[in-house]
Amino acid sequence: MTESAGDPQLLRAMRTLRAEIGAVTLPLQIDGVALARQHQGRLIAQLDDYILPRLADLDAPLLAVVGGSTGAGKSTLVNSLAERVVSRSGILRPTTRAPVLVHHRDDAHWFTTARILPNLARVVGGEGIHDDPSSVRLMTSQGLPAGVAILDAPDIDSVVAANRDLARQLLQAADLWIFVTSAARYADAVPWAVLREAASRGTSVAIVLDRVPPDAIDIIGDHLAEMLVAEGLRHAPVFTLPECVLDEAGLLPPEEVAPLREWLTRLAEDARARGVVVRRTLSGALQAMDESVLELAEASSAQAQTVEQLRAIVTLAYAQATDEVAAGVTDGSLLRGEVLARWQEYVGTGEFLKSVEVKVGRLRDRLSSALQGKPAPGQDLGEALQSGVASLIQAHAEAARLTIVRRWSAVPGGAELLAAHPEVLTPPEGFGDDVNRLVRDWQGGILDLVRHEGKDRRTTARVMAFGVNAVGVVLMLVVFSHTMGISGGEVGIAGGSAALAQRLLEAIFGDQAVRTLAERSRRMLIDQTRDLYQEERSRVLELLAGIELDSDAPHRLRDAAALVRSGR
Repeated sequence: MTESAGDPQLLRAMRTLRAEIGAVTLPLQIDGVALARQHQGRLIAQLDDYILPRLADLDAPLLAVVGGSTGAGKSTLVNSLAERVVSRSGILRPTTRAPVLVHHRDDAHWFTTARILPNLARVVGGEGIHDDPSSVRLMTSQGLPAGVAILDAPDIDSVVAANRDLARQLLQAADLWIFVTSAARYADAVPWAVLREAASRGTSVAIVLDRVPPDAIDIIGDHLAEMLVAEGLRHAPVFTLPECVLDEAGLLPPEEVAPLREWLTRLAEDARARGVVVRRTLSGALQAMDESVLELAEASSAQAQTVEQLRAIVTLAYAQATDEVAAGVTDGSLLRGEVLARWQEYVGTGEFLKSVEVKVGRLRDRLSSALQGKPAPGQDLGEALQSGVASLIQAHAEAARLTIVRRWSAVPGGAELLAAHPEVLTPPEGFGDDVNRLVRDWQGGILDLVRHEGKDRRTTARVMAFGVNAVGVVLMLVVFSHTMGISGGEVGIAGGSAALAQRLLEAIFGDQAVRTLAERSRRMLIDQTRDLYQEERSRVLELLAGIELDSDAPHRLRDAAALVRSGR
């Protein structure tokens, strides 16, 4: 930590970073999200509980958090340093369920406000059991010097998960970690995991080795020193408390805690020494925070990327559905079944096709003769075409929904989103009516094209002779004229029927006009289908739009972290 610690510019940068960390949302259940949420919670807690208040008040009293394993004697040590019972101790485990903060009465103003541990309510003074983990009891003691406060935390290996979480939160709010362990448990894995974390963060640590048999002090002390060196804590002071008899109040003999008390007093009275401890821990906390911030930014990016992937799946599914409808319109597949049967009722056998010759001269007479006695394509054929087109559009809409469900289910977080929004699996109410309306509108548009194209006198006469509706139906057949996709004997029948429809229209409008009409009709249907699918796509995308996610959050988070690094 440089001398810029406490600089208003750095403090502003830290507050900006805190705001960006808090703004990150991780709503999707994707890989690693649980750990990312945990990192986010810890970052916010450490910023609120320690880093921001310490940066704002470098001269505030040093806070030493007393932590350790169950039954190590933490509360007894705190009571002995306070020279009175301020924290419950005993054989019932866990004895410390809620934190107790002990301070000199002259330092009360530093702790009665929400300056540190803002999420914990304050309970000032009082006696009896304090079991509310959402609050911290403040106790004054003349046994502690002004400038140092100690906090009795729950067990780091408590059988109660909430106690363990609170213990870790409190330890991260400390300027100094005082770890209490016993001769019987000093090599346990859990305390060393916490100590290892302290070493990696550069946190100031002191060790209290409690309840050591007098004849084992040297052996255990040497072994503990070796372990501290191996874990990067060679400079951590060690205070050994031999097995002894407690007084009537349950306190350790004053002479046994005197070395630790004197050390804490020197820190309280020596601003420079206290500043070294504070700056070491603060610098370590800031450095350790970098990695977690970057991991949180990556987690936020992963959320945004997942949403984009889910959105792309929806967009592609309906784009493919539109393309499939376009292919289905022109591959001849609609000229089968009932449509083909209804058309054959009109044209009969191939003799009718042979009787129609498209030539400019005598065209009208030949057309009239060929059509004499033949009923124009009527309502049945139109309804068959309408039904076929509607079925095609609905079928590919359903295929798009199934594609979305299948592909979302394969994306981490997608299955949970589908479970929360089962409406994605089904068409909206009235979708079938919307499809039928689309086809009717399309047919109406075709009739408008026929009327517009037949506006000159000669063409009007031909159209009227055949009937606008009939010409419109034949134009629909021409739109569906390609025979790809039809198999067997239907190929020849459908091909001949399509050729006949083409000749009929050419006899009325001419070659180029028919091609233009067919293309405009086909494009009109595809555009209307695309618009319908766009509504469906928007309906599904609304689910993603409802996810509280800021795609720019990772960039702002990284920028805020970089600003903090430059100010350290």
